[in-house]
Amino acid sequence: MGAKTKKIKAAGKFSTGIGVRARNEYNSIESEQRKKQISPLNPKGKAKRIASGIWKDLKSGRIFAGNAYVLNEKK
Repeated sequence: MGAKTKKIKAAGKFSTGIGVRARNEYNSIESEQRKKQISPLNPKGKAKRIASGIWKDLKSGRIFAGNAYVLNEKK
């Protein structure tokens, strides 16, 4: 994995082969996806994404299925 800088964040792995708009969009999606989400099993608890559609409640340790990228998606 390439070095990340403060300016390009997670999109640093694409080097110079990707444009500014695509990098910014990728960074916003990636940062939202990697955040700890509010768990539907316990409203005060947090959930972490294990894989696409598979989530783990950090308080109880239970694994459950949900949306692919973000649990509580804004529409």
